[in-house]
Amino acid sequence: MKIKLFTAAMGVALTATALTASAQKVYKEGVATIGMNAMGQSVEAKNYFRADSSAVSFNSGPAAIKVLTDAKGTYMAILVDVPVASIKKAAIATPAEVEEEMSKLPALTFVPGTETKVINGFNCKKVVATDPKTSKSYDIWVTNDISLPVNAGSKLYAKAGGFPIQYVTFQNGQAQEISVKSVVEQKVPGGTFSIPSDFDKISMDDLKSMGGGGN
Repeated sequence: MKIKLFTAAMGVALTATALTASAQKVYKEGVATIGMNAMGQSVEAKNYFRADSSAVSFNSGPAAIKVLTDAKGTYMAILVDVPVASIKKAAIATPAEVEEEMSKLPALTFVPGTETKVINGFNCKKVVATDPKTSKSYDIWVTNDISLPVNAGSKLYAKAGGFPIQYVTFQNGQAQEISVKSVVEQKVPGGTFSIPSDFDKISMDDLKSMGGGGN
């Protein structure tokens, strides 16, 4: 188990969508395909979303991973399905653990640039994001072509001036690169945001123990 990759997905789940005040296309429910570089691995994830919930799904070796969060930022669960090992576990974070993850997100400041380019079909503009605590800056690209529902971590990019297409997310102080490849409006399949009955519910500490420790 690559537990570090699992926890990196938490950061993705917390920052997968952001709010923009004006946009040409407003998505209320659908799926976004996201490319991410987590712990040196390139991963393609699906972010299923609607107004109240978000689910980020991806594969890590033989394991299928899904991270569930709510829009209020009060709930998080990581589902691990490994058919070859007959493992179906759902690690549910306590309210304190969710609050701790949210508190680790930096309070970024944004300075709009003048550069523009088209990324994956989206008209984007460059914005420089800076973490005041570390003085580290990141070049991100946002668009006003679309907007998605607010999720738990939307405040991170809420003042960026648009929906982030190429940006960074943070987990345990480490930045991971994210790229939105596409967004499709569709009805999210039933059960996407719930824990199946055949999954064993465990704690986050139990999940870490499965991988020999680590965050």
